[in-house]
Amino acid sequence: NSFCTLLARRMRRLIAGVGSASLVGVGAFAWSRYGHTSGIDAAAARDGDAFGLHDFDYDVVVVGGGSGGLAAAKRAASHGARVALCDFVNPTKHGTTWGIGGTCVNVGCIPKKLMHTSALIGEAVNHDAAEFGHSAKSGKSLISQVDWNTLQQNVENYIRSICFGYVTDLRSKEVKYFNAFARFVEPHVIECTNKKGETKTLSARRFILAPGGRPAAMNIPGAEYVIDSDDLFRLKKDPKKTLVVGGGYIALECAGFLHGIGRNATVIMRSIPLRGMDRDMADRVAGYMRRQGIDLHENTLPREIAKLGDGRLSVTFENTKTHEARTEVFDTVLMAVGRNAQVAGMDLDKAGVALHGGKIEVDRFNRTTAPHIYALGDAIAGGVELTPYAIKAGNALADRLYREGCELSNTDGVPTTVFTPLEYSFVGLNEEQAQAEHGADLEVYHQQLQPLEWTVPHRPNDACYMKMLVHKTTDRVLGFHVLAPNAGEITQGVAVALKAGATKSHFDETVGIHPTVAETMTQLKITKSSGQDPSAGGGC
Repeated sequence: NSFCTLLARRMRRLIAGVGSASLVGVGAFAWSRYGHTSGIDAAAARDGDAFGLHDFDYDVVVVGGGSGGLAAAKRAASHGARVALCDFVNPTKHGTTWGIGGTCVNVGCIPKKLMHTSALIGEAVNHDAAEFGHSAKSGKSLISQVDWNTLQQNVENYIRSICFGYVTDLRSKEVKYFNAFARFVEPHVIECTNKKGETKTLSARRFILAPGGRPAAMNIPGAEYVIDSDDLFRLKKDPKKTLVVGGGYIALECAGFLHGIGRNATVIMRSIPLRGMDRDMADRVAGYMRRQGIDLHENTLPREIAKLGDGRLSVTFENTKTHEARTEVFDTVLMAVGRNAQVAGMDLDKAGVALHGGKIEVDRFNRTTAPHIYALGDAIAGGVELTPYAIKAGNALADRLYREGCELSNTDGVPTTVFTPLEYSFVGLNEEQAQAEHGADLEVYHQQLQPLEWTVPHRPNDACYMKMLVHKTTDRVLGFHVLAPNAGEITQGVAVALKAGATKSHFDETVGIHPTVAETMTQLKITKSSGQDPSAGGGC
């Protein structure tokens, strides 16, 4: 746009006429456009003058090789910056570690979705196949049995190929990769320590911090015997009967796929499932999991874990409302009670970087309290802990710093999916938020539905559900929620529509694709305020 063009011209005149000592970066001028004073930006320039522009080892060092860090490093290098990237995985207490790529690729989104897929395949074979005419060949069983070692190893092999690709890609883009832990020794200098204990110092004009997060722990007797999600996806022994502690999406997703591959899974949680998400939808997610045979216990905490002689774990847990306690034996206990920013040991205070609630404090330009240091991803306070969002933030930050970019990260309208046995996906406001913000101006359109492919095997006709939150006066769609197979594939398109300002009339005027679950969004007629039954009939 015209602003970006003007920005680029100003930068070229600055470089040509004033000299490198005053160069702060395109981002400094972009900040002043949004009301920031130039004093902080000038301070950033003076801070770098202690070295002089060409005395740094690198223009920018990225700390963290997850999705956001990789995106920022590669984009900055594509703009001509001299870039280094430091990434190091501290092993879990059980020694679990992995390569470059961060949580999503190694112990998060990718292995989770693949194991979720294994569960769905097993469910189709065991419950649907016979109704669709499939029969076992002579001497063979149609019943699916999942071998954990085969599943885990095949998933890990695929992940290793992705990690290898990352290292190759960094090399091709001339980003120097250090498999080492970085800590600040001065505002512009870090010390990198590799797994052999060897150290190396690097200086840079700027730093981008993207260290990510790791699972939180609970301090209870016997906690040394539990694993977390980092361990689960690299677990070499069959988890068998598993107790999952936690009520967030990670806990429910893990319990869901473990149950789906034939392992007994029990979930205990401090409060309620999916706290903070749409309450109506969260209850539906939990209800479907219970119908499948997964035990979910709310308001329940583990009190003590003891290891038995045969290696199994005896767990005592208590209902915090009734104070009723019980003890049960499990093969595995998985702790999924939240995540913490991975900033321990980085000595951020030596660089002037402040924390807020244990996470890195940033402004809306991803700038920390040290004007030459930026941060993004799961480790920043108030951020969105989603891979695609981190990638966008990394690319946008590099563009602002090393090109004429002026795009800012926007947390509005970010879609997401919870990969529970029946997937829950949404974009925009949840019903509680919409009610609080718009009150009587809120209308909720909703409908229960049954996917066509669920009819023949006689799956439930009341489990899947879709709702749309609409502003009565403007007809603007405020939020969209769906509980159904492949829910994320449905919501991604809706997210684009909402970003473009879609109204309920736009959906009503759109011709649906038949027969699909997605076409329901073009047929939503029943409102909650009407009190009518949202159950959907079958047929065309």
